[in-house]
Amino acid sequence: MKLPEPAERPTMYFIGVTTGQSSIMKLFPPWAEALGLNDAVIKGIDIAIHADPATYVECVEFIKRDPLSLGALVTTHKIDLYHAARDVFDAFDPYAESFEEVSSISKRGGRLIGHAKDPITSGLAMEAFIPKGHWAAGGEAFLMGAGGSALAIASWLTDPARGGDIPSRIVVSNRSEPRLRSAEKLLGRIDTPVRFEYELCPAPADNDAVLARLAPGSLVVNATGLGKDRPGSPLTDAAAFPEGGLVWELNYRGELDFMHQANRQKAARGLHVEDGWIYFLHGWTQVIAEVFDLEMTPERFAACERIAMSQRK
Repeated sequence: MKLPEPAERPTMYFIGVTTGQSSIMKLFPPWAEALGLNDAVIKGIDIAIHADPATYVECVEFIKRDPLSLGALVTTHKIDLYHAARDVFDAFDPYAESFEEVSSISKRGGRLIGHAKDPITSGLAMEAFIPKGHWAAGGEAFLMGAGGSALAIASWLTDPARGGDIPSRIVVSNRSEPRLRSAEKLLGRIDTPVRFEYELCPAPADNDAVLARLAPGSLVVNATGLGKDRPGSPLTDAAAFPEGGLVWELNYRGELDFMHQANRQKAARGLHVEDGWIYFLHGWTQVIAEVFDLEMTPERFAACERIAMSQRK
């Protein structure tokens, strides 16, 4: 990791793995203009996956002490950064404390605040493609990956505000047991009638086996990061998606192998396949609003979406 020079203008950071490849680097300038943040800039900070804890501490301390460094969006490193640098923060929002992760860093009154925005942003994204009442037919959810995004999705799917419109079962899988057990501990704090199951799946064929047991109409999510910063898919090409299922590829860039696997079965199995584009938009606009202390109104989001769609085409 190479830290940037002290900021000379109001600056927001993107803490990730391959930040230069992200669409946000081209989107931020026109978004800033549309949002009235004309002097603001964004800079990427690339950190290797599961870096040394001291690296995260150094990064967060830089943002804390630099006056014009106003905050950051964190991806990939949300859980590792929280555990490594938690003592550098002055406060956390309730989601960050509950799920022990930081996806957004901001400053208020000289205090450094850690936020977990994913339960909000993943919910906004799912509301766009999961029909109301969908779960009445008995569909389940299979979340591949036990990181912050999977925890956030599970939190939204089991929110008491949703009443009975919830999956009958949520299965979480992961390649490594420590992260899986951590997810089990954190999701165990949720008071919900939904049954949780945890599957250690070190190989894609193991996820195939879980997939084969899902009920029709189930939601299948790639929350592993595979297909974006790292090659591959959590499934093999032999995997069979559930009839009438909802398939969500959280990535919006990269090879997107998982999404291509689903698209090959889309017509035959009646799938709805969604990529991570709307999730990306909500994720960034919510964090930008937090960092620059502005309200992300529907009108402001619509303006950002129009700009993003014009650039995506």
